[in-house]
Amino acid sequence: MLFALLLILAITAGGFALTYLFDSEESFMWRIAAGLVIGSAIYGTAGFLLAMIFGLNAGTALAGLASILLPIALIRGGNRRKMFRHNWAKAKGKAQGTNLRKALPFFYYAAFLLLFIFFFDRTMIETDQGIFTGGSNNLGDLPFHLGAILSFTEGANFPPENPSFAGAKFSYPFIADLITASFMKFGIGIKDAMLVQNVSWAFALLIILEKFVFKLTGDRIAARTAPALLFFSGGLGFIWFFGDYAAQGKGFLDFIWQIPKDYTIGENFRWGNSLITLFMTQRSLLLGMPITLIAIGSLWKIFNAETQKRVVGEPKLATFRFPPSIFIVGLIAGLLPLIHLHSLVVLFVIAAFLFFMRMEKWREWIGFGIGVCITAIPQLLWSITGSASETAKFFEWHVGWDSGDNNFVWFWIKNTGILIPMIAVGIYLIYLMRRRGDVEIENRKNKSPDLSVVPRPLSLLLFYIPFVLLFLISNVAKLAPWEWDNIKVLIYWFVGSIPFAAFAVSWLWKRSAALKVFAACCFIILVLSGFLDVWRTVSGQIKNRVFDAEAVLVAERIKRSTNARALFLNAPTYNSAVVLSGRRSLMRYPGHLGSHGIDYAERERDVKTIYAGGAKADELMQKYGIEYVLISPEERNAVAANEQFFRKFPVVAEAGQYKVYKVK
Repeated sequence: MLFALLLILAITAGGFALTYLFDSEESFMWRIAAGLVIGSAIYGTAGFLLAMIFGLNAGTALAGLASILLPIALIRGGNRRKMFRHNWAKAKGKAQGTNLRKALPFFYYAAFLLLFIFFFDRTMIETDQGIFTGGSNNLGDLPFHLGAILSFTEGANFPPENPSFAGAKFSYPFIADLITASFMKFGIGIKDAMLVQNVSWAFALLIILEKFVFKLTGDRIAARTAPALLFFSGGLGFIWFFGDYAAQGKGFLDFIWQIPKDYTIGENFRWGNSLITLFMTQRSLLLGMPITLIAIGSLWKIFNAETQKRVVGEPKLATFRFPPSIFIVGLIAGLLPLIHLHSLVVLFVIAAFLFFMRMEKWREWIGFGIGVCITAIPQLLWSITGSASETAKFFEWHVGWDSGDNNFVWFWIKNTGILIPMIAVGIYLIYLMRRRGDVEIENRKNKSPDLSVVPRPLSLLLFYIPFVLLFLISNVAKLAPWEWDNIKVLIYWFVGSIPFAAFAVSWLWKRSAALKVFAACCFIILVLSGFLDVWRTVSGQIKNRVFDAEAVLVAERIKRSTNARALFLNAPTYNSAVVLSGRRSLMRYPGHLGSHGIDYAERERDVKTIYAGGAKADELMQKYGIEYVLISPEERNAVAANEQFFRKFPVVAEAGQYKVYKVK
């Protein structure tokens, strides 16, 4: 654990230095958060390139670390050194002395940090009985990510081949999992590596989101409210919670410690809480979102530049020179294809709309676009070449997202509660009741480094248009083979809407004692359902077994007795013991394959035919080049494995009910 923390600090240091290349105004804390995710992205990408040539080992992991440490030399430059010293002195000044005003932010950040530690500690639970997860929606996602990580560390999976569908390129954005694999090459356990990374990326997202909302609204309370709206997102599920409580005979304390189900995702709800359904299960988004918000925040500065008040001696933004700062931001954003592709698509939509609404800023937009293309296009070309994913499956007209037979309006009210009305209130307040002088007074109170930037209501509302478009598109078309995966785009509509909802809460809070009570009620309604689901996870009420002890044991024996690149036949389930060995599978869970646009139907039929035994089985094993066949409870139950047929082959590994036959 300690070494994992030291590695995160080293990666952060390099990314921290890079922030001085594209932003001269941000705070020390923001630079640390941005440096962490930027450094992680560069470290993962550099590690991927090195591993493609030399394989993943301690040497390439160390070389990747060295590549991100090099930018630290940038701070030695005269102007950047002055900026660093200024940031450092300001940060020390804020930390010195003790009073309530300084203590409250400390407790605010400490509370979120503890939340992230306890929450992500439930991602993977290792016991003598096997491997479990404490996430209600993580039963299939945990083995998927473990399979990806272990394919890099144990399966020599370079160039990356899909470990769940042998023979196809691994086109799923895997950089987050590759970073974990790189940490493991330093001797860090897989659980500790994931925990440190998940917690640090989530905390970085908190800081970056807070500053993003402050840039857009100029309101400190709104900025501090925003992370709670994201991490405790939910709808009206708390009404069902109180209904379930009333229907049973337990006391409230007993019930709150034995909550029977989630109240943001399930039979009645599809929106889900972001921590439960996205950040624990989809680690790629946890790294991709803060990078995307850094880019969107930089685009906002350009978009709002018309209303920027210049301090004495400051050059005008309108210049004929190539814009280096936004170009560098583009280079960083261009790392997204192998981190989180949907984030890059969202960024493209936003940037395109801003371009057409502020065409006079064409130099900045083009500079950003060139930067993105330089780093993104090679990754996209590599990813789509030889991929088994069918691009046609990633778009289809489909009205209503995942609402099914529900009334569309009621569906969104039930799933998001008062969020949309609060967004409307926030837009109304900003457009009709916010005065330029109000913003300036607010900025002077907060002593913001962005005092020179005064958001104009019209600019902010225009800036929101592409986020609304994301919502509309996601409700009339499928943007992935599985309609629920539109959430990867909808979450950005939500993030873009948070500033308005948070501003509405803040405005009400500042007005009167009565409105303070109303603001508090609105805030509670916005976060209560999500809080209940997060509490259910953090308090340890969920413990779903993913792999039993025998599966863990046979995986270790597979690693000792088979070649790293061996091809296995196993039942098409999410939790095959082959996952823990890092070896390739002819086919795993259809749910994952289908959601990635892979046509698996023929291969699934062949898997069942092989397990049935007979002459056709021998023919198909030879066709696919299968070397080992796993027989376990999964194979006996899911595909009715004919174990008698495979007994003619030697057993190379076994543990309890698990046996591995060498068939080639």
